[in-house]
Amino acid sequence: MKELESLDAAFVIDTFLLLLIGIGPKIALVPFLEATGDMPEATKRRVLRKMLTTAATVAALLLVLGGLLTRLLHFSPGALGVASGIILLILAVGMVLSRQNGNGGAHPVTDRDPMQVAVFPLAVPYLLNPAGIVVLVTLSAEAASASVLAVAVGVLVGVLVFDVVVFRWAVQVSSRLDASRMLVTEKVFGFLLAALAVQLVLNGLSDVGVIHLTTGH
Repeated sequence: MKELESLDAAFVIDTFLLLLIGIGPKIALVPFLEATGDMPEATKRRVLRKMLTTAATVAALLLVLGGLLTRLLHFSPGALGVASGIILLILAVGMVLSRQNGNGGAHPVTDRDPMQVAVFPLAVPYLLNPAGIVVLVTLSAEAASASVLAVAVGVLVGVLVFDVVVFRWAVQVSSRLDASRMLVTEKVFGFLLAALAVQLVLNGLSDVGVIHLTTGH
């Protein structure tokens, strides 16, 4: 990610799209529906609230304190990108190769406290995934002014509102969704996540000067 020195429409759009990938519903939706499929309606809503509030809280902390963490722990955004890409690739492989339905992807949720499931794996690493962590920490570390950071906060709030709308709709229609289609969707998302994970690693290696990417991102 380039140094964040100015505010324009391109910055806002890029930030929105990156956060939509990093803390949007497309990765977490299928695991959420699988994990909560047999739960009573009231429990589903409690899990949803816990998942959303946990992901939002962690995201806000990363956006505010991410830059400080990079300095205290002495790691670069590039190193974070490589580490996050590796973790995301492990999650993606679990989603693609998992043969069981309703197990929450790579993280079994059977016989666990629903509120624990809401925190892990639903809030992190599915809703707030490694790509989102990279984006938030990078925004925090490289924002050149308070106005840039304020816009990033506004975009994050917008993405979280979108999450609320999508997941509430999903709770209402979950009983009418076909399980086999959900499983196929999880496999497709797993492949897409694997590609994103590889890109995170490549971007991180480029940021620390190990390789040189000829195409922009």
